[in-house]
Amino acid sequence: MTPASWPCPLPDGDISQEYALAFDGGREHRLLIIPALFDEGNRLRRLTVEVMRRLDASGIDSVVPDLPGCNESLQQLERQNVPGWFEATAAAARHFGATHVLGIRGGCLFTPQGLPTWHYVPAKAASILRQMIRARILASREAGREEVRERLSEMAPTSGIELAGYRLGADFYRHFEPMVPDPAATVIAQEAIGGSGLWLRAEPDEDSSQADALAAVLARGMTS
Repeated sequence: MTPASWPCPLPDGDISQEYALAFDGGREHRLLIIPALFDEGNRLRRLTVEVMRRLDASGIDSVVPDLPGCNESLQQLERQNVPGWFEATAAAARHFGATHVLGIRGGCLFTPQGLPTWHYVPAKAASILRQMIRARILASREAGREEVRERLSEMAPTSGIELAGYRLGADFYRHFEPMVPDPAATVIAQEAIGGSGLWLRAEPDEDSSQADALAAVLARGMTS
C-alpha cells in the first residue's frame, strides 16, 4: 500500500494534485474505488482498505482517490460542484488506467462511465442528505438550539449548509440532492456480504468477514 497523487481537474479549469491510496503493482486488473461520501466515508474507510489488501493478495491493483474537498484535499469542499466531481473520477480512472470501478454507498453516484462497474449498497443523494440533516438537528438540540428540517431544506439550495462538519455549497446541494445511482451498474447488496452495514454503526468499525466476502465478489468478477 502506497500513497500516490494524481492531476485532478477543478471547476475553475485549474488542476490540483490530489492524494490517492493505492495498491499498484502495474498488474492487468485495476480497480478504481469511489469511496463512500462524507461521514459514511469515515465509517467505511477501514473496510475499504481491508478489501484493497485482499484484492492485492489476489493479484489485483486498486486505488481510492480523494475527491477535491475531501479527506487530504487542500481544496475547499464548498467550492466544488457535481460536474466537477464527475470530471475528477473520470480523470482518476484515466490516470490510474482503471479496468473496473467500484462505488461504495454515496460514491456510487459519481462512478465514471465506460467501465465495468459494481455498486456496493448504493445510496440516493436525498437519503444521504436526510441522514446528515437529522444528525445536525439532533446535535443542535443537544446544544440547546432548535432547528427545523423544513427550514434547513429550504435554506441549503440557496445559501449552502454545513452538515456533520461538511460545508456544502448551494450549487452542489441543488444538483446533488436529486441524484440517483446509475441503474446499469451491478449492485452488490448487503445480503451478499453478510452482517449489518458498517455505515450504520455509531463509530468507525471493521468486519473481516465482510471484507473477505466483498473482495471475493470483486475478484471473481474481475478475473472470470
